[in-house]
Amino acid sequence: MNPRSIHKILTYLLATVWLINGLYCKVLHFVPRHQQIVARILGDEYARPLTILIGISEIGMVVWLLSGRQTRLCAWAQMIIVSAMNIVEFYLVPDLLLWGRVNALFALLFVALVYYTEFILNKKLIKQL
Repeated sequence: MNPRSIHKILTYLLATVWLINGLYCKVLHFVPRHQQIVARILGDEYARPLTILIGISEIGMVVWLLSGRQTRLCAWAQMIIVSAMNIVEFYLVPDLLLWGRVNALFALLFVALVYYTEFILNKKLIKQL
């Protein structure tokens, strides 16, 4: 498989992760644990609307990612958001995470995949042009 195809597949994979977490888990509320995390960190009163706003923001990340615009900034945004969110959750709500504190490992792998896709693979593709 050529690098361009691998880059496209990885980009769609990353977008799918954001879409599932944003739309399915948060906006459509199929995974109530996400709202419980927001409630525990930010308070019960506005947990649902904030969870929906976070979900919509994640759907926005899908659009940005698939647009192909400002890809480096998009990659940095993804890595910072995922890292910050997981650090906060690691310390404040580890009991609500799917895999507890091990979630941080999966977040690190996601960040590594974003980094590889943009800063290694995409860099090779740009050099080939």
